[in-house]
Amino acid sequence: MKSNRQIVADAFAAWAAGTGYIADIFAPDMRWEIVGRSAASKTYDSAKQFAEEVLQPFGARFSADAPFRPVNIRAVYADEEQDTVTVVWDGEGTTIAGTRYRNTYAWFMTLEDGKVVDGTAFYDSIAFNELWQTVSPAP
Repeated sequence: MKSNRQIVADAFAAWAAGTGYIADIFAPDMRWEIVGRSAASKTYDSAKQFAEEVLQPFGARFSADAPFRPVNIRAVYADEEQDTVTVVWDGEGTTIAGTRYRNTYAWFMTLEDGKVVDGTAFYDSIAFNELWQTVSPAP
């Protein structure tokens, strides 16, 4: 059986390669918190809510030719005793407006049975808000 660290690292690698997506390891009843004061900062009570309110409109702001993806995994830390994996990573993509979006993230994820059940995200909220406010999602 894969460790939680390996499950998360594999999911990030597939996302970076364009062969998978991080949401593939989200449990349906996952709780996800975006910390801070960005336009998306709050707690989401399910993977569906998080996808509908953040992931889908975020992804719809990017070009199909250069979607947002991880481009540099700075570190993956695991506390197997607490079933927690932390990933510090850089992501970027080209928006449908032709601009480049880059941000650095720190995600803290607790897993059960190989799925993320609790997540907390930190990132540059100013960069995120600029994207959210200046690039409208494609329909």
